[in-house]
Amino acid sequence: AAGKPMGKTAAAAATILRGKHKPEYTPHADCGDFVVIVNADKAVLTGNKLEQKRYYRVSGWIGGLKETKARDMMLGRSDYAMQVAVKGMLPKNTLGRNCMGRLHLYKGEEHKHAAQQPVAWTLD
Repeated sequence: AAGKPMGKTAAAAATILRGKHKPEYTPHADCGDFVVIVNADKAVLTGNKLEQKRYYRVSGWIGGLKETKARDMMLGRSDYAMQVAVKGMLPKNTLGRNCMGRLHLYKGEEHKHAAQQPVAWTLD
């Protein structure tokens, strides 16, 4: 994800997680692959998204709405920002939740999936 836009990386990851790149894709079947995203901290946000984009979370209490700017999120929890981006592009049902289980995010270059011989995916 180094130097690539976060949205394009997330869209490509969501496509692979769903299995839409395969000829045997079926909308109701879980036929996707595992995805390992490295260098999530080096992904870029285009335009004014660093200042204008906000991430919200709610504690459930009255007045418990918290917001974080994208700049702060990318400095502290860039892997979580990428996870939110991918999750938003998947279906909101059990199929999407199963897809999120196959997503592995890492801030740096190192990951523990070398034994599975991952293949690098280039963005078009």
